[in-house]
Amino acid sequence: MLEILKSGGVWIIPIIACAVIATFIIIERFIYYRTIEKNEKQILSDIKELVKKRNFSGAKEYCRAVGTPLAAILGKAIDLHSLPISEIREGVTNEATLQLPKMERFLTSLGTIANISTLLGLLGTVTGNIEAFGVLGSGASMGDPALLAGAIAEALVTTAAGLVVSIPAIIFHNFYASKVNKKMIKMEGIAADLILLIEKLKSEANS
Repeated sequence: MLEILKSGGVWIIPIIACAVIATFIIIERFIYYRTIEKNEKQILSDIKELVKKRNFSGAKEYCRAVGTPLAAILGKAIDLHSLPISEIREGVTNEATLQLPKMERFLTSLGTIANISTLLGLLGTVTGNIEAFGVLGSGASMGDPALLAGAIAEALVTTAAGLVVSIPAIIFHNFYASKVNKKMIKMEGIAADLILLIEKLKSEANS
């Protein structure tokens, strides 16, 4: 395998660098998404129980301690509980907007790596073909076929390496982007339920 990579020439180096970075991003995002989804139902249940008891300060501290995007959004609703419902909804929407970049972190980089890897592979193909035609044009391949074989190997190996990096990067980029969209919709729905609970408590207090 190492010999095959060596035959890819100079362009195999940035492709390998892209592979290392893409692998780091994929693993880091996997761990992050698993972490923020852990005990989600229990967290929501605990927050609702505190709110039902009108322990808003305790609920806010709980949200800060959890530290997930969902907890931050719910914490904003709790923080604004004394304001009109319309202002609570606006505050929750603004908080969701602030949390989105945290959930999308590195996804743009992963998409860029997917594109760059393909282009680097293509560039290696072009330079390899240029070298191959140069060898043919000079007639050197007649005396040493290894020169022509080396140029062709560079063209093929860089193309394959670029695709090997690009394809998984595209798959995980799209998978994670879809996951973030679904997560945001779900969190907004959960926040809406909490706002309804706050509205109900307000109505009971005024009646």
